Amino acid sequence: MRIRVIGGGLAGPEAALTAARLGCEVELYEMRAMVDGKPRLTPAHQTTEFGELVCSNSLKSESPNTAPWLLKQEMRRGGSALLRIADDTAVPAGHALAVDRVEFSRRIVEAIEAEPKIRVVREEVTSLECSDAQTAATIVATGPLTSDALSREIERLTGAGHLAFYDSISPIVDAESIEMSRVYFAARWDKGTADYINCPMDRAEYDRFLDALLAAEAAESKEWEKLDYFESCLPIEVLARRGRDTLRFGPMKPVGLRDPRTGKTPWAVVQLRKENLRADSYNLVGFQNHLKFGEQAKVLRLIPGLENARFLRYGQIHRNTYICAPALLDETLVLKGNARQRLMFAGQICGVEGYTESIASGMLAGIYAAALARGEEPAPVPRATALGSLVHYITHADAKNFQPANITFDLLEPLDLDSLDQGTRRRVRDKKERHRIVCERALDAFEAWRVAIGHPAAELRP
Repeated sequence: MRIRVIGGGLAGPEAALTAARLGCEVELYEMRAMVDGKPRLTPAHQTTEFGELVCSNSLKSESPNTAPWLLKQEMRRGGSALLRIADDTAVPAGHALAVDRVEFSRRIVEAIEAEPKIRVVREEVTSLECSDAQTAATIVATGPLTSDALSREIERLTGAGHLAFYDSISPIVDAESIEMSRVYFAARWDKGTADYINCPMDRAEYDRFLDALLAAEAAESKEWEKLDYFESCLPIEVLARRGRDTLRFGPMKPVGLRDPRTGKTPWAVVQLRKENLRADSYNLVGFQNHLKFGEQAKVLRLIPGLENARFLRYGQIHRNTYICAPALLDETLVLKGNARQRLMFAGQICGVEGYTESIASGMLAGIYAAALARGEEPAPVPRATALGSLVHYITHADAKNFQPANITFDLLEPLDLDSLDQGTRRRVRDKKERHRIVCERALDAFEAWRVAIGHPAAELRP
């Protein structure tokens, strides 16, 4: 039995590599391709390669006993192929896992080409009907830029429509064009290594920057006249319109970033994060926007240190499409009422938000699809785990007000205080201790599930 995977972003390759590792034949479809010597791309992609990161290059915190760390630890124990590649292509980023995006993508391509059980098909899929009796499941992992034709097909099959919002990507600057005498290296609260370039602003500089940002001309929307942004990824100009201090309490928050040259905390700070190991380019953290390119250059060059900046990529906006998972999916990511064809969804289109979360859902989809190919009913990952909590959210949230989610402790099961001894009960009043216990419980639950379903143990690195 074979698995059909549609989408070559993050969730699709992860699902394909997972299913292949579990013995399945896989067909991996990707619509981006070279046609008559020219690349056929989406509005946001710049290459035809698998695993291209179009926004940040960060897979979030590696600080122990945080929710993003817990999710990645479970994925490592599950043998996530893309997370292993991310670890191998990591660039210094303080206490976060960030990758060299070009090398990350190249290594994913290598892994897929080296896997004999995966056949790559470079064409757009417009129908999800499958009459092939040898196909055990189809995994739709087409992400936020699902084509119009496939979107209509999904809408036809679900009968419930699907939602869409607009997401945006941050600018990237040439490292050689940064005026290093105006900036300093530091990590917030000195946690991890000082891998971020910090551009400090005093109050007058901040006010001048904010006024220019508020006056800047937006890019033409065309068919995007009615923009519905995702609340956790708002363009900086949208945030700025909510109040003069909104940016100072958001992406330009200076707290924990004392300037070592003055010993003082700036009024506001713009942080730059490495794009690759060569450190020849940096992205402006949290500075996604929807301004005209010329306006971006004018406004962003008001940031101390970026007066003569050369921008390798400007901020852009793109559509993000996702289904209403609480109404449509079961806890194994299978479309309800689709028992015959076993249509599954993974990645951002199923309602998870973020690179790590997308890869995680792809890993689960690959595991569940492999079980179907063996003629078994998939066993859902336990609710007590980060993986299980993420899936529980997207399949049990209020369907009327559903929005994609990142992994947070709010999604995980709270501790049952009655089951704890008195000493532990006292300790869990401390948030760090509570999070440590929740993480320990989650990893134990994941390991028990892994053993129960016979999933191979992964080699964990120090």
